[in-house]
Amino acid sequence: MNRSDRRRAGLLIPLFACPSTKSWGIGDIGDLPVITKWLADGGLRVLQLLPINEMAAGQQSPYSAMSAMAIDPIFIRVTDAPEYVSLGGEDRLSVEDRKQLEEVRRAATVDYPVVRRLKQQALSAAFHRFREHEWTRETLRAQAFKEFVDREAWWLQDYALFRAIHEREQGRAWMEWPEPLRRREARALDDVRRELADEILFRQYLQWIADEQWRHARDAARAHGVELFGDLPFMVDGHSADVWARQSDFRLDASVGVPPDAFSATGQDWGMPAYRWDEISRGDFRWLRDRARRSATLFDGYRIDHLVGFYRTYSRPRNGGSPSFEPVNEPEQLQLGERLMSVFREPGAEIFAEDLGIVPDFVRASLARQQIAGFRVFRWEREWNVEEQPFRDPRSYPPLSVATSGTHDTEPMAIWWDEAPLKERELVARIAAVQERAADADIPAAPFVPTVRDVLLETLFESQSNLLLLPVQDIFGWRDRINVPATVGDSNWTYRLPWPSDRLDREPEAQERKDKLREWSEKYNRF
Repeated sequence: MNRSDRRRAGLLIPLFACPSTKSWGIGDIGDLPVITKWLADGGLRVLQLLPINEMAAGQQSPYSAMSAMAIDPIFIRVTDAPEYVSLGGEDRLSVEDRKQLEEVRRAATVDYPVVRRLKQQALSAAFHRFREHEWTRETLRAQAFKEFVDREAWWLQDYALFRAIHEREQGRAWMEWPEPLRRREARALDDVRRELADEILFRQYLQWIADEQWRHARDAARAHGVELFGDLPFMVDGHSADVWARQSDFRLDASVGVPPDAFSATGQDWGMPAYRWDEISRGDFRWLRDRARRSATLFDGYRIDHLVGFYRTYSRPRNGGSPSFEPVNEPEQLQLGERLMSVFREPGAEIFAEDLGIVPDFVRASLARQQIAGFRVFRWEREWNVEEQPFRDPRSYPPLSVATSGTHDTEPMAIWWDEAPLKERELVARIAAVQERAADADIPAAPFVPTVRDVLLETLFESQSNLLLLPVQDIFGWRDRINVPATVGDSNWTYRLPWPSDRLDREPEAQERKDKLREWSEKYNRF
């Protein structure tokens, strides 16, 4: 049996959203074992994360990264870094830093600038101790670090060099660097490697610490019987190690986005460079192969973000010209998309497609032929061409699909329900599976009370979709949003659970939800 044939249920919880009492104001790698243990106790078998790549300078969106390969150091558990422990750990913090640490720990949301500054200082101190006490003495720990650097050189070399130059150039985009570095002239690169050797080593050290912690967390998840799923973003930031290292693969004169859809009447412009599919194809898709390889190293499976973009990429010329799709015709789009799906599958991780928004029929047919699961978002699964546009019963969803109540981009189920017109709620109440659970309750007239919440959740647990992934807010009925598409603001990507993740088992509400999830997982054969 393929992994995609097994019935499972899991939760979408961004890593940044689940800090524990030990974390520094943001969920970190060290919190994963606690989360996966809680999921396992609730009969859940998948933890879906948002991207963990190093975010672009000044950004807090996990979909705008300065590296498609590197783990963001903001997710390192500082107090698990041996060198930081040797220095005294949190006891070495200044009075002011200790005050700020307590503030970000108590905060209701993630304060990225403060958290990043505190962790950068601590990890810098840890690195200097490592360099002086391990690296220069060629200890066994130094040897382990060197083995990591050699093993991961295929992506780590360019990344660490890029980050070192980024710091020297005070965060300026690589397009503004001195011309020899922009053009990656061999002599200039050799010179800067010597000049910035210490900073390069530091960036490699951070990735080594992150890698060690990730391996431990993944082993713990496996011991709990929980698979870690990731998210492969469609693109990276223009100012990224990947674009700088492979400039011929990208169009810097155009930016990717989407045409008008349900989220935006004018479409979206993400400001990131477009792919040069002709060049990428000539290079046998090397960078995308590398991304798939890296994703399979970190995760048991992953969601392919903006799936349709890998069949046909919508971009706008930066000079104000007309937007267009590339490739331009359906046969070429189909050939490209199916080639890329095979590339993503090669390393062996399970893949499934974010196939929402405006997706041509031929793309959905292509996914079906390749046995790649797409999403079934409850609120959008309707018979759109039938009078009244009734909702589909989740028991009719295809087994090869991912059922969900929403995504990181949608409003939580509670908001959707309370803002839905009465007619829409009545159509939901007509679903046979909902009717069977609602009994005599007047579901359409009710606000999003626990009864409504659990009727809808249990209906999704019974769906025929082999994989059920629910945003963590929806299992509780919370109204907090992770992101509002087509907007930029301090509230996006800052969501945190209301309790520290290592106290979930002590919170009556979390205990009740865990028991109910296990009951449903067992009842509907997802356990």
